[in-house]
Amino acid sequence: MMTLALAALGTALFRLCDLPLPFLFGPMTFCLAGALAHLPLKGFGQVSVAARTILGVAVGASITPAVIAELPRMAISVALIPLFIGLIALVGVPFFRKLWGFDAPTAYYAAMPGGLQDMVIFGTEAGANPRVLSLVHGTRVLIIVTLAPFVLSHFYGVPLTNPIGAPAADLPLHELLIMAAAAWVGWKGGERIGLFGASILGPMIVTAILSLTGVIHFRPPAEAILVAQFFIGCGIGVQFLGVTWKELTRVVAAGIAYVFVLALLAAAFSGIVTALGVGAPVAAFLAFAPGGQAEMTVLAIVTGADLGFVITHHLTRIVIVIVGAPVLAALIARRRKG
Repeated sequence: MMTLALAALGTALFRLCDLPLPFLFGPMTFCLAGALAHLPLKGFGQVSVAARTILGVAVGASITPAVIAELPRMAISVALIPLFIGLIALVGVPFFRKLWGFDAPTAYYAAMPGGLQDMVIFGTEAGANPRVLSLVHGTRVLIIVTLAPFVLSHFYGVPLTNPIGAPAADLPLHELLIMAAAAWVGWKGGERIGLFGASILGPMIVTAILSLTGVIHFRPPAEAILVAQFFIGCGIGVQFLGVTWKELTRVVAAGIAYVFVLALLAAAFSGIVTALGVGAPVAAFLAFAPGGQAEMTVLAIVTGADLGFVITHHLTRIVIVIVGAPVLAALIARRRKG
């Protein structure tokens, strides 16, 4: 209840001050401040996970026959993702290993721009420090989500005012019910078959099928997208609960420094994609921004960027990192054993 009250206060104040993305940045800022002040906050567990299904449905509903027809155009930029990940590994692992003294498994999983939960799980199995991984990736997402809107509005001249969806009252009731069912079936079905990122990818797959077959024609209502933003913001802030001064000056500092390394690599690749003419500047920026999939989905929606383009690249990045993680974990374990 304290977390909910703090997040609601942050949302209200951000709206009152007319600040951008109040339902995302309000909860994130106030929950972060509360966590650093060691208030007894707590995440929302499965409620937050359920909120992410809304974004999965939003992405799936945006996958139309027109988007599928554009996939060949994305081939060149998508082909750059493995190179992007390879360079991140070459730069990031020595960065954490040599400069900050992390052990080998922790350095590798801290460097990889995968999902926070996935990297913590795989890293722990490989012998990495789960607390360090959680703080490094939490810091990465926090800074990217904070800086990306500033970059988009001041350097790309993009307002963050694109309509996020029609009001629920304007959408057909039967489509709202279908979207709710798609979210639940995709989420739970994805978990049952072991799909990574099931809360987003499961609903996305189910809704994409419904969209391509003409069953649904709308994205989730604006109110639902705002709910998703609210819980995402809370989750980012609460991630720093219980952080100590030692962790703040070492682990979080390492995460902050690494974000700028990632930003340089991401800027280079988004510039290449734009120069080749295979992606619009804003879409290319969001496609290579090393933030979380859910957070980048929100930014793509509020900027009116090509959602299909952005998500295709993030999915490719996540698949490469997730598939490569167990392989690297086995190699690291074998080397340590030897």
